[in-house]
Amino acid sequence: MINDPEYERWLRTVPAEITQDTLWRMTAYRYALYAMSRAQADVPHFEQCRVTRPHIDQLLRAVGAISANLEEGYGRSGAADRAHFYEYALSTAREARGWYYKCASALPVEVLSSRLSVFTQIIRILTTTVPEVRASKTRWQPRRELDDKRLPEPNE
Repeated sequence: MINDPEYERWLRTVPAEITQDTLWRMTAYRYALYAMSRAQADVPHFEQCRVTRPHIDQLLRAVGAISANLEEGYGRSGAADRAHFYEYALSTAREARGWYYKCASALPVEVLSSRLSVFTQIIRILTTTVPEVRASKTRWQPRRELDDKRLPEPNE
């Protein structure tokens, strides 16, 4: 669990289009989206520090790639494909944590600690999720409609 009071406030701001998707049930995904919102909020701190300014783009790419890879993997039908993208998410979570640490001079100590903690939680979750998904060997099956009536052709 994230020990950050901002997280609970942030949860209330996420639109229903996101929260009603089944992917929202994945804790690592929620944490990844939260991490991106915090990274965007931290940009002014990074911009003010000459040393960290050149790293902003790479940090944001790494943070954003965590949720993007979870999104990509979640829609894959095979366990191996899902696991592959979840591994990417795990790798980019480690990369993002590393970029935050490299940019530590721009943030107050308590803010840095909070951000690193979020990435560590994501890493812990995905470290157990990847082998579980890989071992599951299940295939995602799209829900079939009960009424398989043929749609009329446009010229009919």
